[in-house]
Amino acid sequence: MDAILSATVQVLLAVGQENLTTTRVAARAGVSVGTLYQYFPNKQALLRAVLERHLGEVVSAVQRACLEHHGRPLEEMASGLVNGFLDAKLKNVRTSTALYAIANDVDGARIGREMASRACDAVAGMLATAPVQFCTEPLRLAEMLYGVFTGTARRLIESPAPHKLQESYRAELIRLAAAYLAASAR
Repeated sequence: MDAILSATVQVLLAVGQENLTTTRVAARAGVSVGTLYQYFPNKQALLRAVLERHLGEVVSAVQRACLEHHGRPLEEMASGLVNGFLDAKLKNVRTSTALYAIANDVDGARIGREMASRACDAVAGMLATAPVQFCTEPLRLAEMLYGVFTGTARRLIESPAPHKLQESYRAELIRLAAAYLAASAR
């Protein structure tokens, strides 16, 4: 199945959503169309699965970063969280851009909400271990941070030169997250 999902991304990048077909994906994956249909009934299901896999990888990176930064000072939590998120999101900018373009057609809003909920739970869990008390519940802080992260990442990914802006956006996002957490501490 992983070969089919990888082939879907390759075909999407090569020919775009309009020209992506299950036949092209099967050929690229080296499987028969019948085999592809055993896993995915149509093109929309393929694209939805690719989006879920991509966002799942981002969430997994956030979860790892959160676990690694339990109990750390706020600045380290902010830095680890931003770096984990952006590293996953910017791993392949072309793929991220293509998946933003197809998201509306494959129930991307629902998938995004579900994945964001998982990420926010991990962030809230990390924040609950902070060496300070917050004046706002950790889940609300996590939701605000994750909203800022996703909006910033999209702006960066869709910019004309994301690789040129990546480090300055990263530094500003870390500064923003650290300042927000510090301002939210009692």
